[in-house]
Amino acid sequence: MGNPLRDLCTPSELAASGQLIEIAEKISSFDHLVRIIETDLLALDPARLPPNWRDAVVAGQLSFGVADALGGLVVLDGQVAVTVDMVCQRCLQPVRIPLATELRFVFADQQHSAGEYGDYEVWELQEETLRPADVVQEALTMVMPLVAMHVESADCSELQVVEDGKEETIRPFAALKKQMERED
Repeated sequence: MGNPLRDLCTPSELAASGQLIEIAEKISSFDHLVRIIETDLLALDPARLPPNWRDAVVAGQLSFGVADALGGLVVLDGQVAVTVDMVCQRCLQPVRIPLATELRFVFADQQHSAGEYGDYEVWELQEETLRPADVVQEALTMVMPLVAMHVESADCSELQVVEDGKEETIRPFAALKKQMERED
């Protein structure tokens, strides 16, 4: 085996060997995540682009085992985390977003229901083999925020401030309201 995170194998092979995978890889090796982040960062002025954002380290651990005495059901326990650069949708400036998730999957086919495995989520296999890196990438994609923002609005560096010290409120439909009032 070359790199157990990248090698294509069956979940049964991983469980039979009790595979434990320590993860410490740059996000640049996770193509799908890179495309998502890169698309988000395109909204920034190139001068504001965070340097070395592709060097963020995905860290974690994956442990494969069996869920039943017969060894037919493979389980994955683990956790992964990374901090990514995105664009705050409030101030349109770079923001660092921590992503972290616990992995508790049972690998099954479509015949099994999700309620059968207690705390484990069912990961339906489309093919007999998988790459553990694909599972990590999918899990991190699922915990990405739909709308990236600084935790506190005070952290937004570029909020417009008017002379009296209050934040400027942008009212995109104000002109439409005035036009509708004139028509009445």
